[in-house]
Amino acid sequence: MSNAPLMPKATAVWLVDNTALTFDQVADFTKMHPLEVRAIADGDAAQGIKGMDPISTGQLTREEIEKGERNPDYRLRLQESKVVLPSQGKRKGPRYTPVSRRHERPSAILWLLRNHPELKDAQIMRLVGTTKSTIASVRDRTHWNAQTLTPMDPVTLGLCSQIELDFEVQRAAKERPIDAQYSGATLLPASETTRKDEFEPAERDQDDLNVDAVFAKLKTIGGKKPEDEE
Repeated sequence: MSNAPLMPKATAVWLVDNTALTFDQVADFTKMHPLEVRAIADGDAAQGIKGMDPISTGQLTREEIEKGERNPDYRLRLQESKVVLPSQGKRKGPRYTPVSRRHERPSAILWLLRNHPELKDAQIMRLVGTTKSTIASVRDRTHWNAQTLTPMDPVTLGLCSQIELDFEVQRAAKERPIDAQYSGATLLPASETTRKDEFEPAERDQDDLNVDAVFAKLKTIGGKKPEDEE
């Protein structure tokens, strides 16, 4: 059984007090541990919890309980709910914005235009619940209140959630064309700049020879020192 009943502990209290089901059967139905069910039966757990009848809530039938009482190996099955919730269709039109928040939409539009210029008008309409003409007036600074508008985060204003904003931003980033890579001069890779020249030892030897030659010339320029100098 994949689903547990509503208020499983209260349901276990009722089944322990009003049926002859085993601890394993009650534990399997309520998704609890058998030792916890035994503690409920001994009065060590769930003290003060009022039992809830699963038959009155439509989660179990009397026939199902009787089957379990006759066969200790039988496992109770949770009854399917008879209440069918209508599926919510896809919302059409702009997002509904409370009246108390509608005067803050131009500020949120201005914030989105400045911080996320990659967003399309349709995306801003979905996030803020505005019209294309309002977005154009804010962008062109022709809005009647353009002089006093202050950019404000729509998430902070409660006009949309952070998850919705991130989704639209990521979607706009994927649709944006990739900029052409710059084909001009670039820095050399580290492998080139740190590569040792093969002729470096030879050049060093040549430099050493040049140094020796310089010192030899200095000795010849000085000439011989006279042995006896008066």
